[in-house]
Amino acid sequence: MAKSSVHFILKDGSDYKDLAPVFPDILKSVLIQADQVPEEEEFTMILNLNMDDLEQNRKPEGYIRKARVRIVFPMDRKEFYVQSYSPKHVDLDKVKTSVSSLLSGASVKFDVTEDDDIKFDLK
Repeated sequence: MAKSSVHFILKDGSDYKDLAPVFPDILKSVLIQADQVPEEEEFTMILNLNMDDLEQNRKPEGYIRKARVRIVFPMDRKEFYVQSYSPKHVDLDKVKTSVSSLLSGASVKFDVTEDDDIKFDLK
């Protein structure tokens, strides 16, 4: 199964709370581009769980449902990444462009990297 990801690393004083104003648009944009927008009720629940954490400047859950893409917030660093898990092609270049535009518009300072070979330590 092909995996690839695009990482948005917060820098220079940007923090989780800085994502709050644009996270609804980020979530919606990623899910639309992956063709996996959930029903309105489920979307609202996912959004509210994440927004509560972001507004309190805490690491949010992200979108980790079993699906074409996931939005993951790692435990050990201030970043989030969008990872494709599906044999159906998800254009992560479009995701990178749209999310970068949203973050820049909100004055969030970040770097972008890509990694096609993420390894998870399953202890």
